[in-house]
Amino acid sequence: MDMNAYLSMFIDESNDHLQTLNENLLRLEGEPEDLSIVQNIFRSAHTLKGMSATMGYEDLAALTHEMENVLDLVRNSKLKMDSFIFDTLFKGLDALEAMVQDIVNGGTGKADVTSIVTALQSIFNGEHKKSEPDQKAAAASDSSNADKPILLLDEYQTSVLKQSIDSGHQAYHIHVTIREDCLLKAVRAYMVFNLLEAHGEIVKSEPSVQDLEQEKFDRSFTVFTITQTKLEDLHTQIMNVSEVESAVVTLLDEESLHLLSTPTANQQAEAEVKKAKEEIAAAIAVVEKKEEEVTKAPAAVAPRKEAPAQAAPAAVNRTIRVDIDRLDTLMNLFSELLIDRVRLEQLSSEIKRNDLTETVEHMTRVSTDLQNIVLKLRMVPVDSVFNRFPRMIRDLAKSLDKKIDLVITGADTELDRTVIDEIGDPLVHLLRNSVDHGIETVEERIAAGKSEVGTIFLRAYHSGNHVFIEVEEDGRGINQERVLKTAIKNGVVTEDEAKKLSSDEINMLIFAAGFSTAEKISDISGRGVGLDVVRSKITSLGGNVTIDSAFGRGTKFSVQLPLTLSIISAMLIKLGSEKYAIPLSSIVETSIIRRSQILNVHGNLMIEFRNTVIPLVSLSRVLETPDFNDSAEEETEIVVVRKGEKWAAVTVDEFIGQNEIVLKTLGKYLTNIEAISGATILGDGQVALIIDPNALIK
Repeated sequence: MDMNAYLSMFIDESNDHLQTLNENLLRLEGEPEDLSIVQNIFRSAHTLKGMSATMGYEDLAALTHEMENVLDLVRNSKLKMDSFIFDTLFKGLDALEAMVQDIVNGGTGKADVTSIVTALQSIFNGEHKKSEPDQKAAAASDSSNADKPILLLDEYQTSVLKQSIDSGHQAYHIHVTIREDCLLKAVRAYMVFNLLEAHGEIVKSEPSVQDLEQEKFDRSFTVFTITQTKLEDLHTQIMNVSEVESAVVTLLDEESLHLLSTPTANQQAEAEVKKAKEEIAAAIAVVEKKEEEVTKAPAAVAPRKEAPAQAAPAAVNRTIRVDIDRLDTLMNLFSELLIDRVRLEQLSSEIKRNDLTETVEHMTRVSTDLQNIVLKLRMVPVDSVFNRFPRMIRDLAKSLDKKIDLVITGADTELDRTVIDEIGDPLVHLLRNSVDHGIETVEERIAAGKSEVGTIFLRAYHSGNHVFIEVEEDGRGINQERVLKTAIKNGVVTEDEAKKLSSDEINMLIFAAGFSTAEKISDISGRGVGLDVVRSKITSLGGNVTIDSAFGRGTKFSVQLPLTLSIISAMLIKLGSEKYAIPLSSIVETSIIRRSQILNVHGNLMIEFRNTVIPLVSLSRVLETPDFNDSAEEETEIVVVRKGEKWAAVTVDEFIGQNEIVLKTLGKYLTNIEAISGATILGDGQVALIIDPNALIK
């Protein structure tokens, strides 16, 4: 069977299970007594192990198996969760995620997880809480009790040993312990097995041969073997194997075999449960048969009626996984269709034939519905980004010795997949800064009269054609005096400029390139380190970020993003002989101004707008359009655009009208002109450049 055909499905489902494990493990950390959560974790781990083994990723399956062993003890109330167990399981999850990512990148999914496996095995063996003297005492106790047979044999194994005894052979139970300082336990176990196989036949071992080869055992292993060699000779030969600490060889007889094959209380209980389930299933079958007979009886005598409408089937999962590349291809094809539709609309208006006009109008309605469906197919809940943050906050809080709650709301808010792919890293920066420099230590919070547990709110919600994502914490807030001193020191602003800045403008200084108030750089964040990258990324997505902060009470970052980056509504404008498009989401208003309304403030052109003064930007000068000079016009059309709380008026030659346009990237072209964000093809086949209003507002 070609497993490569199932690789994509395996990766998708593995990521789903790993996310489920992360979420449920975080829940369990808050509710360690809730065994129902443990059952969910165990089920996901068991499924992941089976999938990995089927696909041939043995390392992945082996690590999951070790985690499963620990979880099995917890769900059966034989082990209580503590911080060491949680940390070890989380490290195991990190390793599993790294293995899956390696597979995604074309690797084999192999990794060195020896330390994690050792920790898991110590938990499983109950040794992780023992002190060094306790461990030595336990080892001594195990050695002294090693002559007591503890393994159970199945019917076949018991039969083989019994027949061997009856035919005059010796059957032995052998318990071997390797020295604690042995570096190659698997090799020593292999040498003992070779020795035993040279003198007879091995019937059973615990752990299994495979586990012994992979060193999945502590120091001891047990073997049942059949041989002609005398007990003393066999013991001597085993002890001659290098680094064997002890070997307890016990001769078996029919009575001891009978004891070893007798089911334990647990096995009896399992058998009783199995029998009870079979009896319940049989009873249910009888009841269902009776119900069927009762139902048929009235139906046989009842007058025939018109058959009622068939009842709706039970709700089932009617979703399928679709490759992202196929959705991108679908969007590209629809984009071409949209361009042709606009072209047909233009031709129809020129030809003016009723039948053509009606056909084009119908095509417009159908393509609009199709457009909505295609766009919805690309919409993804922000939960796909948010769901990795609880684990991140938990680890950061623990490393900084802080207590933090992460409260997520609006995780079902949908965004275009293109935006989703890009927004993750900026949010990571904002959250890490909130944890490191926003939330205080427990001592600082108590001294400030706050709860010792800090809270970070992560919200998402729709507003018009935008999605807002907010990161808010109830921590220190921004120290504006300190921010100003640092900004002046680093040359971000001059002392004179600093005096004129508003409170909001001071807060926004932390987004300046390389700005940081951190006295020392940590591996987590410094307030401002990386935040210039955050703003650049969000701006490149057609969004913006603002800050609202109160010193001593906390800070809120608000990120505004467009719903989609593929098809947008735009205002088409003209500059001389060239056509351009400005996204409607950035436009506040369109108007006409006279030359007398233009003010000159400190050498900058400004106009009055809604009881304030905003800058006037000449688009023809920015784009160096040779055939249009707005300064020569008595009246000039303007488009008022916004970037966060900042506004600007942009002069244009002529308004063409609103239209839906398809965004096309320019690749390496026009990279030196920052006011251009892309291009689109118009209905007449012309290419119109798309203006980036954010680049026009300084």
